[in-house]
Amino acid sequence: MTNLNELRLPMLAELERERNSKVLVLAASMLDSEFLPQLYEVLLEIGKTERLDVVLYGRGGEINAARRIGLLLHEFTKHLSFVVPYHCQSACTALALAGHEVIASDLASFSPIDPRLQTVDGDGPNSIHEMDSESVRLFNEMCKAWFHLDIQQEEIRMQLLASVGSSIFPTTLTALYRANLEMKDISEELLAFQLPQETAQRRSEIVHQLMHGYHSHSYAITRANLEQMGLRVKRDEKVEALAWQVGKALTNFIGGQVRQTPQDPKNDVLLATASMGHVRQRHLERIAHTWLEIKL
Repeated sequence: MTNLNELRLPMLAELERERNSKVLVLAASMLDSEFLPQLYEVLLEIGKTERLDVVLYGRGGEINAARRIGLLLHEFTKHLSFVVPYHCQSACTALALAGHEVIASDLASFSPIDPRLQTVDGDGPNSIHEMDSESVRLFNEMCKAWFHLDIQQEEIRMQLLASVGSSIFPTTLTALYRANLEMKDISEELLAFQLPQETAQRRSEIVHQLMHGYHSHSYAITRANLEQMGLRVKRDEKVEALAWQVGKALTNFIGGQVRQTPQDPKNDVLLATASMGHVRQRHLERIAHTWLEIKL
């Protein structure tokens, strides 16, 4: 684990010179709305700028947080770019849709954005389970393909619905359906920033591919895959090389897996400019998190 005082990101200043922009690092274990006020403070420090490049690093989070972050970033710039060195999964993939362009490295890893819902079954450490919308949505298709059931028959459809309803509480199914609609609407809203010239139908098709076009939530979507969909993804070898140096530093800094012991605080958010970093730490023995300021 990189010590707080040892984190150095000199490549951010070089990125700014190369791109004639302001650069912000937004790295988070998971996107959430709690760090929006601190992000706002950092953006106020940067000020409104013609071009803002956001080095984005994260494995997912709340889709509503992704929406608020995307909208907030656009308030501070006329041209928003996301630079992705490595991890950019789930809600972070949705956030990247809000950029006017995405610069992605060879190792950049995006993912499907199908929503997942946490459910609680009893007490204890193993009581929380995740349910993904695609597994429920494709249940009928699975029954037809694997068991050759004629799902055109109303009686069979009713039996299948009863089977699902007896295993999953009906309001839980409704919550999963609503989460699916929310993901679709938010993703299309963010994508309108990147592809304003496209029709709403075309943007909807891209979002549909991201939500329903892959067989697992962990499927690694590459830069080439995004290009094939029609997203504005570009190559810039010098920028990618600099961003990769940032990505390597973040791998040793963000997340619980880089702690020496379980009792150590976890660095779960880093908001950084070329001169200053703001780190959110979570502690095992405390409910509240703390923010620390570090010079870079």
